[in-house]
Amino acid sequence: MRIAVVFVPGRNRDKLLNIAKGLARGIEQQGHQVDIVDGSRDVNTKLTIYEYICIGTEPISSFGGKIPPRIGEFVGGAGILVGKRSFAFVIKSGFSSMRALTRLMKTMEGEGMFLKFSEILLSPEEAVEIGKRLKIK
Repeated sequence: MRIAVVFVPGRNRDKLLNIAKGLARGIEQQGHQVDIVDGSRDVNTKLTIYEYICIGTEPISSFGGKIPPRIGEFVGGAGILVGKRSFAFVIKSGFSSMRALTRLMKTMEGEGMFLKFSEILLSPEEAVEIGKRLKIK
């Protein structure tokens, strides 16, 4: 199965990239083909060809749970996403992680994506374990 791990950084690109790579490694151990997409740089990427899509970001405010506005722009222009099975994740960042995850999920559902799972991730090692356990099929 072909899977996309999309990450849209706010201010901490390296940490989010490492978590996305960890998630991809875990998913690959299930035997799937995984592509990592930087949603802030790969502006014309279409996600229509993927059967499962993981989207992650980080809160950009300490308390409000705001997420980068680029996420809405990216998924809005990423092709036909209606009915795509997906996974939402944010990196742990203070008190706003849960609100940020909720906003990310609403953005994805607004495009018609079918959320199978969501998580707040702390480290690349935890991401590998989640990737191994994701029920993709």
